[in-house]
Amino acid sequence: MRIFWAALVIFVLDQASKLAVVFGLNLREVGYIDIWPPYLTFRMAWNKGVNFGLFAHNSDVMRWVLIVVSLAITAWVWRWVSRSKQTKMAQISAGILIGGALGNVIDRLVYGAVADFLNMSCCGLENPYAFNVADIAIFAGAAGLVLFAADSKGKARKTP
Repeated sequence: MRIFWAALVIFVLDQASKLAVVFGLNLREVGYIDIWPPYLTFRMAWNKGVNFGLFAHNSDVMRWVLIVVSLAITAWVWRWVSRSKQTKMAQISAGILIGGALGNVIDRLVYGAVADFLNMSCCGLENPYAFNVADIAIFAGAAGLVLFAADSKGKARKTP
């Protein structure tokens, strides 16, 4: 049940942030809004690939391949965590990852691409890439699974 609630919270946060920024602030037309330059700007990017636009093809086939792969990974993570004896933190991490993945799947279904809008730069280095709440959740959820998942015997890993 923890997986479901964590996934739902992340999914709602992701979709609400996209609606508020991309459509509410009309970033899709404006393209760029300084929030706290250079540390945080909203920069519109329609990502047709995976992270950093990798495998971005304009073909509809790639869009559906990415949707199917995302759904397959989501189903596998849900099944693995649900069927094995996982820690509370591993269950929450799985939900966070799943919520982020489903947020990006919805974007691909509805818009044909993922709506990315967060851009952060620092220390004289300009980051050309944009990301979204779902991307953060996918990364954090995967990291949480690495850190908190129990081994095959159901024992939590010892952390230093």
